Amino acid sequence: MKGRWVLGVDIGGTNLVVAAVPATGGQPSAIRSEATQATRGPDDAVDRIVAMANEVIEETLGAEGGQRADFAGIGIGCPGPLDLAEGVIVTTPNLGWDGFPIRMRISEALQMPASLDNDANCATFGEWWQGAGKGVGSLVGVTLGTGIGGGYIERGRLMRGASGSAFELGHTTINFEGRTCRCGNRGCLEAYTSGPNIAARARDGLAAGRPSILPELVGGDVERITAETVYEALVRGDAFSTDLIHETADLLGIGLANVVNLFNPQMIVLVGGVTRAGQHLLGPLRESIERRAFPSAVGACRIVPGALPATAGVIGAAGVFVVDRVA
Repeated sequence: MKGRWVLGVDIGGTNLVVAAVPATGGQPSAIRSEATQATRGPDDAVDRIVAMANEVIEETLGAEGGQRADFAGIGIGCPGPLDLAEGVIVTTPNLGWDGFPIRMRISEALQMPASLDNDANCATFGEWWQGAGKGVGSLVGVTLGTGIGGGYIERGRLMRGASGSAFELGHTTINFEGRTCRCGNRGCLEAYTSGPNIAARARDGLAAGRPSILPELVGGDVERITAETVYEALVRGDAFSTDLIHETADLLGIGLANVVNLFNPQMIVLVGGVTRAGQHLLGPLRESIERRAFPSAVGACRIVPGALPATAGVIGAAGVFVVDRVA
């Protein structure tokens, strides 16, 4: 594959991120990030991604020398489900975009070839290629943020499934009569453990009368509570927030114990904003998995935070492009 760099594009429920990634692997440079603002629609997002990409190219070539042809192409990571063959967003519960040809739109605007994959697949690949899972044979990635996503790598290959939507971990059911998920199902893992749903469960608890400093932290406007607010309250010793994060870890452990029993991975890498709770989340999570999964499978599996907390998505998107082009 010709080219020194690949543009990595990470489309998330919270942020759009674009960066230049060395085609041979390494840390990204000239990173640009903007709030996604999904309600403005996919056309607006594409326009802003293209503008950021041109800034990244200009900055990279200004610092390193070379010409535009030194960029081999664009790797795009986006929530799904996606039609990978056609490069189309089928639907995105957390963005509200349906039937949009995102790969073609970005590729044509930048006049470069492009690849498209699920954003969680890309983050997983990034951690395997350049992060915490480098060299691991069997790895599960879990993205914990606006949504809950997952990816699975076996012997260096992303397992995408028959229609490209494998490992939608957030939409596995942990409670058949549970909370309604934005995908339309009830009791999805995402409906409990994503950042927005941690905040929603916090508001539910306050409405039920649980004492907490959370309202104080948001000036009395409980609609401003986020997962970050819950973590801040936990650090300050708030009992309700501590219970909420421990319960979140236990619920996440239910989903991941199933993963451990099904796939017997060597490593689970946790990526995304929810991991900022640190050992308050990881400790109870490990205990929850140990209670539920086969001891031999648990013993063979390391559960670690990602080593690329802000860049796994763009690195992985670029890496997927490299692998696809070489293949």
